[in-house]
Amino acid sequence: MTINCKGQLIDVSLPKVMGILNVTPDSFFDGGKYKNESEILSQVEKHLSEGATFIDLGGYSSRPGADFVSENEELHRVVPVVELILKQFPETLISIDTFRSKVAKKSIEAGAAIINDISAGKLDENMLSTIGKLGVPYIMMHMKGNPKTMQQQTDYDDLTKDVISYFAERIHAAHAAKINDIIIDPGFGFSKTTTQNYELLHNLELLQMIDKPLLAGISRKSMIYKTLNTTPEYALNGTTALHMIALQKGAKILRVHDVKEAVECVTLFNQLQ
Repeated sequence: MTINCKGQLIDVSLPKVMGILNVTPDSFFDGGKYKNESEILSQVEKHLSEGATFIDLGGYSSRPGADFVSENEELHRVVPVVELILKQFPETLISIDTFRSKVAKKSIEAGAAIINDISAGKLDENMLSTIGKLGVPYIMMHMKGNPKTMQQQTDYDDLTKDVISYFAERIHAAHAAKINDIIIDPGFGFSKTTTQNYELLHNLELLQMIDKPLLAGISRKSMIYKTLNTTPEYALNGTTALHMIALQKGAKILRVHDVKEAVECVTLFNQLQ
């Protein structure tokens, strides 16, 4: 099970870790933390030295009720950071967290390797065709609505079946657009209640029938800190506990704020196997 990143085949049959880098002022955990070049490069160096295979760069917070960000503002936040990172760390495999095709195109042209789209192409009709032309791996996530409306759209006949059906339809559309490398993200916290998040995690192994690498993005999310009656700052232990469960149920990429702890989790999981 491999994905092609800038001509480099990355084997995801053994789980990998993706370190989060938010260049937004309003992300739920690390918003506004990385405001200048030295802070950004320091965090990237930390992620890479701790064992991250990918850096996931986002310029538009997708937390529930997040503020609107214009396309120009998102481009202004993201593209210079791609160039900055690659100038300092040229081998870095950068994933761009965006649902806009223009941001995707400009970021890949600047040297990014992967596009991570919370909407699976549903918020920009040009996204799938753009990814197909760019020939890069594409992470598609399950969500209903958009970041402002998603938490009002939590009705399902059967959550796990609905998520699998959603991916079947989106993968079909992606293949029609000539996208080869597809990674699926079930979208923990997106259009789902806390109870539904745990139902989805409980049934996560069923998503392996889709036969695409599975990404789990649960790091410090409300499904953890609200259950533990704490805050994102104190949700690392809970995050690690659920990371091990996600790995046991087939996750191949962990998207995380804390790379060192996630890499240790993967190491212990591999030893267990």
